[in-house]
Amino acid sequence: MRAGTCAWIVRCVGVIGLLGLNACAMVGVGHVKTDDYVNQRRADVIGTNRLSDRTVQSLNVVALAVDSCQRKFAGCTDTVARSAGLTDEQRLSALAELWLGRALKADRPQPGVAMDDATLDAFLQSARYAYAYLFYTARSPAARAFELRQVQVTGFYNLAVQRVMSRLFLELPRLDPHWTRTTLAGWTVLRPQSDVRLAGDARVPAELIPAANLRFNGLRNVYRRDGFGSDFVAVAPPAATGAEVPWREPDYASLTGALVFEGSALDQVLATRQVRLLVRDPYRDDTITVGGRVVPLGANFTAAYGVWLARSGFASQSIRSLLGREGGIRTPRVLLMQPYDPDRLTVVMLHGLASSPEAWINVANEVMGDEELRRNYQVWEVYYPTNLPVAVNLANIRKALDSTLKHYDPSGQARASQNIVLVGHSMGGVIARLLVSSSGDRLWSLIPLRANLSAAKRARFRERLSRYLQFAPMPQVNRAVFLASPHRGTPYAQHRLARWIGNLIRLPVTVLKEMASITELIKSDGDEGGNAPLLRIPNSIDNLSDADPFIIAAADLPISPRVHYHTIVGIYKEKGSLQDSSDGLVPYKSAHLAGADSELVIPSWHSVQETPAAILELRRILRLQISAAKGDQR
Repeated sequence: MRAGTCAWIVRCVGVIGLLGLNACAMVGVGHVKTDDYVNQRRADVIGTNRLSDRTVQSLNVVALAVDSCQRKFAGCTDTVARSAGLTDEQRLSALAELWLGRALKADRPQPGVAMDDATLDAFLQSARYAYAYLFYTARSPAARAFELRQVQVTGFYNLAVQRVMSRLFLELPRLDPHWTRTTLAGWTVLRPQSDVRLAGDARVPAELIPAANLRFNGLRNVYRRDGFGSDFVAVAPPAATGAEVPWREPDYASLTGALVFEGSALDQVLATRQVRLLVRDPYRDDTITVGGRVVPLGANFTAAYGVWLARSGFASQSIRSLLGREGGIRTPRVLLMQPYDPDRLTVVMLHGLASSPEAWINVANEVMGDEELRRNYQVWEVYYPTNLPVAVNLANIRKALDSTLKHYDPSGQARASQNIVLVGHSMGGVIARLLVSSSGDRLWSLIPLRANLSAAKRARFRERLSRYLQFAPMPQVNRAVFLASPHRGTPYAQHRLARWIGNLIRLPVTVLKEMASITELIKSDGDEGGNAPLLRIPNSIDNLSDADPFIIAAADLPISPRVHYHTIVGIYKEKGSLQDSSDGLVPYKSAHLAGADSELVIPSWHSVQETPAAILELRRILRLQISAAKGDQR
């Protein structure tokens, strides 16, 4: 190439440069996998510990870089807050994430240790900017319903609320019980507004557990409601010792918290340093009013139930109760799963032999996970000692239920006291059936009396035993569900293993003394000390035998005509006809009840109540009861 030509090329290149032209392509294109694209769009400071793309874009618009923003945080946030190049939504959502990232970086949660004021301030700043984005920009939350950014900002707000509530909870012991406001990290915090009721009407929980931090084994599903606010489990303080009552209010309550910032316009909200905590019961409240708008209230309906079961100690206690050992329970308890609500129907669950409320782990959770059922029902679980004879447990459980209903609804007019549904598994199903049956005089023949017994002694005898042998249906109950219940007993109760376990059972001394006194009572006048044999007291395993006199006599007692009843039966390794099948413990012939409104046979071992098919059937029956109860009200 000649020298002149080269010089011409150099001059041309220089001209192109001066004109701002570039011979190299500035934009390229590539492809990403779908999951990478989705993950990149959804990533934010909570999930990946890095700022979301939307916040990075906002920083780019105002000529800021992520690294420099983290080094000079105050200048960065001031630039974002004041720049005219961003819309209110861009500015506020970016500031909410920037402040949350700063708070999370400094936050090192430790049990019982309060975060420092600078970190608390950062969480409050994040919550305030998120609150302003949600309620004080031109568009309403409903107008952004399909936008991922609003979901992210709601997440920023809810996490900030969780951490602020946890800090405030640690401050409560130092505050006067009648406090109205306090100062934290330069913020004025107003006394919380709450509609949550704790057991014993406690004012402050003994423990506050963020539901988002919990994971459960043994529960099939965790039921949540997406919405505004942070979910917690509130643990009530230990109950004060006093008169023993059969009912137990829930020691573990679900609650949802939200922060409301002072101000009725955007500039007022951004300038305020005054905040109030709202605490709501998600079973009672579906929505919450904040910023002049009604929005869905977030909730976790499983967490409180799961923590209660995990800490209950039922597994070992139920075995001690069966064997009559120390550490077991001696009398029935009616355990309320939610605070009593007079306007909700009541479903009462009774577990079986050697069991406890843990038998209903997934049943109660799945029922309360159904929105329609949760709106209409409250769950009571009866926990009783399974070593006692069926007749004794029947009388004691009836007394406990009657006392509980009278305590909460003395007039008996509340919706909760009418159209009650009983749900019983195994021996609990046998007891549930007897709770809706009439004995008349049919059971007195179980204890033959001597012909020469005086009329006075016969009268005292009937008076002493009438609570066990003479009963009428509970008037409050009009529907029952029996699952794998041996209404006519089971031959398996006579097997060697069952007899061996039966021989280990010890009945309470109070029951033995009562039977001994009745034996003395029915001695004929000619008997001298020791001549009349002691009445034999069967234990629970004896009562479940298909040869037991009580179970035989009780099997045909009539169920109240006003009670609709249903059976759910398990069939394990079906062989031959249905009539000859069993669930491994209870024969079909014993679990079947003529006249039932419905019967569902499910391939299952004896624990049929845990199967998805049984739970779906129970949900169907409970919906049917809702419709029937509405018809009664009309």
